[in-house]
Amino acid sequence: MRKSIKIPPQSQSAPPPTAAVAPSKIQFRPRKIRKLINPPLDPLKPSPPSPLTIAPRILKPLSSDGEIELALCHLRRSDPLLSALIDSLQPPTFASSARPFLALARSIIYQQLATKAAQTIYARFLALFAGGDDGVSPDSLLALSPEQLRQAGVSGRKAGYLHDLAENYRSGALSDESILEMEEEALLSALTRVKGIGVWSVHMFMMFSLHRPDVLPVGDLGVRKGVQAMHKLKALPKPLQMEGLCEKWRPYRSVGSWYMWRLMESKAAAAKAMPASARRPASAQS
Repeated sequence: MRKSIKIPPQSQSAPPPTAAVAPSKIQFRPRKIRKLINPPLDPLKPSPPSPLTIAPRILKPLSSDGEIELALCHLRRSDPLLSALIDSLQPPTFASSARPFLALARSIIYQQLATKAAQTIYARFLALFAGGDDGVSPDSLLALSPEQLRQAGVSGRKAGYLHDLAENYRSGALSDESILEMEEEALLSALTRVKGIGVWSVHMFMMFSLHRPDVLPVGDLGVRKGVQAMHKLKALPKPLQMEGLCEKWRPYRSVGSWYMWRLMESKAAAAKAMPASARRPASAQS
């Protein structure tokens, strides 16, 4: 005769049993409990619209076809002050650029140099490689001694920076492929670990080499002066103030920043064209 086992009822607050029930020769297969997330749909009624049917648009580089037009349309709608400036100037262009490694090496060479001097030194630098810029690679750069780089006009300090960049590539910490895929914050963190590459250099690299659409170089003097002039501020805006004033440009802050440079250039050109007597302060004219 089989023994029947009575299982006492569980209270709702009690946790489910974790130990096996005392001896029984009958094995019970556990039943799968299917949790219904949504109630079954009525085939005669239309399905309710999903709130996630529209995916966010993936931003493309500014050099992609039609991207500048989309940026200008957004900036005109979001910022009336910037809209007037956009209408008065030619639109920006972001042409294709060099490989990330070559672009970073070039940015190191150009640091703190006048444009003409930097161009001369960079041409001599490229002449050290077989095939010119196509021959510049981490291995070929590391094969050059600091003395060879100095003979081309590269300072000893910058020669060290160039070798550190090449070592980061050789070790696998950086690569052209990873740089192209990184988000802005990760890229900023990775590149500023390289000697001689600071936040400003990374911002310029992201804007003009990678053509990232939403970079705001809060430390750039030209962009800060442009924001100050456009908003008629008494003092140069600090980084946090820049973030707040330019938030409306997102996700095209790179383009908004580009117009700040053009604004200051136009003001400088207008001041240069002004007669000398008009440029003097009123106190000097009396």
